Amino acid sequence: MKFRKLGILMVLAAMLVTSLVTGCQGQSQKIVVATDATWPPMEYVDENKEIVGFDIDLMNAIAKEAGLEVEYRNVAWDGIFAGLAAGEYDAVISSVTITDERKEQYDFSEPYINAGQIVVVQAGSDITGPDALSGRTVGAQISTTGAFAVQEMEGVTLKEYDEIGLAFEDLVAGRIDAVVCDTPVAADFALQREEYKAKLKIVGDSFTEEYYGILVQKGNADLLAKINEGLAAVQDKGIDKELEEKWLR
Repeated sequence: MKFRKLGILMVLAAMLVTSLVTGCQGQSQKIVVATDATWPPMEYVDENKEIVGFDIDLMNAIAKEAGLEVEYRNVAWDGIFAGLAAGEYDAVISSVTITDERKEQYDFSEPYINAGQIVVVQAGSDITGPDALSGRTVGAQISTTGAFAVQEMEGVTLKEYDEIGLAFEDLVAGRIDAVVCDTPVAADFALQREEYKAKLKIVGDSFTEEYYGILVQKGNADLLAKINEGLAAVQDKGIDKELEEKWLR
């Protein structure tokens, strides 16, 4: 009888261990992700005091595919990289351009969006993209990559501005034909701002290359692999394109 009871207890113990192991395996890994939520529509704080935007939706989708649980932390830009290096959080997603200099200090995910230069025109314009700007006057902020890109276009007259908002004011007033600027800036003015979103539209695709990536600490290969795995799944399912339509088009 004692042996029988002992056998039952051993079976129950084995079942308990199996249950605990299975439960642990099913739990998501929690990570803290920093973002400077001052850059609409990529990342910003909405009227409900929630951090929202393209990057946030994308990171949530990546986390779901990779079995990660994300806690966001709003961090000022001037300290966001130092905080990652110090281990204050696990990753950064904040419209960070992938550069060789940054790659020496941090590890980047695969690129997730080309946020290069793009064309904004009036809602009723017949301009369809950068190849249709010949003979037109195009605004850009002085000494930016947008201004440099317009300078290289044949038959295009560049009008430079000290601040990009002035270019959009002239575009709405019909004093210029188009504005060239970074994709997120274009989306902010043309899609998010009440005074402009019915009057402007984005045309064509980004025609210069400025890719964004997610950062982790140098050498954090395990987390980087999970993020890249999740990103690949998001891209395979076309979720990233859906988010581009939601936030950037």
